[in-house]
Amino acid sequence: MKNKEEILIETAQSVIDNEAAAVADLAEVIDDSFVKIVSLIYSCRGRLIVSGVGKSAIVANKLVATFISTGTPAAFMHSADAVHGDLGMVEKDDIVLFVSKSGNTSEIKRVVPFVKKMGNTIIAIVSNKDSYLAHQADFVLITPIKNEACPNNLAPTTSTTVQMVMGDAIAMTLCKMRGFSADDFAKIHPGGSLGKRLYMRVEDVFDKSNMPTVSPDEDIQSTIINISSHRLGATVVLSDDGSLCGIITDGDVRRMVEKGIPITSLKAKDIMSSRPKTISMGELAIDAFYMMESNKITSVIVLDNGKYAGLIHIHDIIKEGIV
Repeated sequence: MKNKEEILIETAQSVIDNEAAAVADLAEVIDDSFVKIVSLIYSCRGRLIVSGVGKSAIVANKLVATFISTGTPAAFMHSADAVHGDLGMVEKDDIVLFVSKSGNTSEIKRVVPFVKKMGNTIIAIVSNKDSYLAHQADFVLITPIKNEACPNNLAPTTSTTVQMVMGDAIAMTLCKMRGFSADDFAKIHPGGSLGKRLYMRVEDVFDKSNMPTVSPDEDIQSTIINISSHRLGATVVLSDDGSLCGIITDGDVRRMVEKGIPITSLKAKDIMSSRPKTISMGELAIDAFYMMESNKITSVIVLDNGKYAGLIHIHDIIKEGIV
């Protein structure tokens, strides 16, 4: 007899297998009708009004957020509220997309005739191809499922997953058609870590007034004091003409001490790394972070037209909420 833990694991695995299989089956329904639908939405002069009821309404709301954030004008309309005044939001150039599993809910049956009377094009994402919605819509995308992942085949689980995936497929296809770029994404996502990753530059992050430097012939004691006083864990070695020679980190100093090397006779040039990592002020701050991460370092030298401008530290990036 299986114990409680085994039953729970099997249940979870069954849900995942059920939903994954249903999503995989969606690929088979992507055909010319899908192309016609996305082309229609792409050329729409109005908005895409997405509507649903129950759990499908939650999916519809999420899809609206995805459409809007990737360049497709959209708005959410609850199917139940539509006949109580919200139909007023639908304008003549809008397309209405209904999301439903059964396609036979009373709310859908009440609102669809009014939308048809208004003359708006109706698109349906529905699981039941023989439903009222499927027969009344101008364009239909069937999201077939064999059964819900719910043990009782009742709670919307697999059905809402395939609705979400189909909606995402539409949104991302439209995104591709519009040539929606990372720069476009950044313009409408200025807040949060996603937006900051796409628009915040190195010059926006590092402290331009904090420029630790030593000469190649600086003695080790003065070099250590320089590193400590600037609180960046490193100092940059510059020649008399301002040319970049290298970098010394507090780690370099520790390794020197661990080796038992007498420090009195050493100069900065003796322990510096002569091939330091650098980045231009105009580069994305997230690229500086990736450079630090891949090289297991905590700071990178910032260059302004090839000249030393300061150090960007990993804490500068974390403080801005970029990662």
